[in-house]
Amino acid sequence: MTYGVPAPDPRQEAPVCARHPDRVSYVRCQRCGRPACAECQRPAAVGFQCVDCVRDQARNIPATRTAFGGVARTGRPVITFSIIGVCVVLFLLQLVSPLVTGALLYAPYYTAGVQGVVEPEPWRMLTAAFLHSPNFLLHIAFNMYALWILGQALEPMLGRARFAALYLLAAVGGSVGVLLLAGFNQGVVGASGAVFGLFGALFIIQRKTGGDVRQIVVLIAINGVLGFVVQGISWQAHLGGLLTGAAGAAVLAYAPKGHRRAALQWAGLAAVAVVLVLLTVLGVFLLPL
Repeated sequence: MTYGVPAPDPRQEAPVCARHPDRVSYVRCQRCGRPACAECQRPAAVGFQCVDCVRDQARNIPATRTAFGGVARTGRPVITFSIIGVCVVLFLLQLVSPLVTGALLYAPYYTAGVQGVVEPEPWRMLTAAFLHSPNFLLHIAFNMYALWILGQALEPMLGRARFAALYLLAAVGGSVGVLLLAGFNQGVVGASGAVFGLFGALFIIQRKTGGDVRQIVVLIAINGVLGFVVQGISWQAHLGGLLTGAAGAAVLAYAPKGHRRAALQWAGLAAVAVVLVLLTVLGVFLLPL
């Protein structure tokens, strides 16, 4: 005996895909029950699910976190490569026009236009970290190589947002070191302060995880000595960045675990930023007197 498949009742409207109403589909999503055409079907443990349900489930899955609370991501360190890209582009612009250097180099008060007229331009304390000496190719080459090495180690551990915040704080910390230790209105450029901040951060992270810190200490010592031996290198920026990076990393590494960990970490980084602002105010308004 054979059994035939009953013909669909012409009086009933044919089911159509929820996302493509012009396509008839008798396959329904195992989760929401809506019809889904072949393009909108995704294999599931049992049957198929529609793309909307798959997307909703993926959105509700908690993000995988690193050991220090950042979102774990695979692939290249995007923030590190982005910073390198910005520095290289600005360096090329510096070669074309010296006005780029003059517009962004560090100085808490920068004389521009009329002689003797000074205006506060605090953004230079950050922008100077993305410039390098256009007359010395090794300046940017060494800093970018160090950033490439350190960034590939730190960014995956901290997460993109925390790494970016730490780098920017260290960059400003380097300028604060120059302000407090190098004399009023000393102009500098270079990412070495921020790079030293990453050295300090890696030292703290390695200590927290029980790693070997001897190589890091040697690198910090060698590069620190160069600041006193080689003319034109600002040891003040190195020291300021190193201390700021270490302080920021300590906040990230030693914040207690739990649901409030992220809030405590960002609050701690904000506190470091406030300290830098207070030191800047101290340096600008009190030290020159």
